[in-house]
Amino acid sequence: MKKTLLLILIATATIGSTFALVYYIKIDKFSFAWALNFLLMLFVTYFTDALKSPLASSYYDEKTWEKRGKVYENLGINIFRKLLVLVGWEKVIRKTFPIEKNTKSLEKLYYQTKKSELDHLIILIIVLGFNVFVALEFGFVKSLSLLVLNLLLNLYPIFLQRYNRPRIAKALRLSLRK
Repeated sequence: MKKTLLLILIATATIGSTFALVYYIKIDKFSFAWALNFLLMLFVTYFTDALKSPLASSYYDEKTWEKRGKVYENLGINIFRKLLVLVGWEKVIRKTFPIEKNTKSLEKLYYQTKKSELDHLIILIIVLGFNVFVALEFGFVKSLSLLVLNLLLNLYPIFLQRYNRPRIAKALRLSLRK
């Protein structure tokens, strides 16, 4: 009951904050797209933390079409990884989720890739809805900031989690053998 109430509270706060954002910032501006993404990152992270799901779905398993990450490499994931290092994100995230050479740390990191992917997937879908609305209401050009930020802040992070997870799984299997 307490968990359900918390999830409803977080969803309500998200909707209320999003309405406030729509009211105070023009929906077809870059500042709206930027604020929307970060607002959703905040609330979606709280929501999935409160959900405490084991994230055991087969959705998170590597698919045959992913070809050991080659698809993501062809889509420029290595450039995106370098961009994350350049802007300092990699340093920030490693302080929060350090990589240690033990099984428990690898298990936590493996789970975190799933949770992060879910967070970004939820945000991607919500922002895509706003993107379509702005494109239809104000034109494609006015929706470009939503589209570009959605690609950079949500789609590529999903690709990154899907690219990294099989490598972490392999390290985890090796760690469990010892």
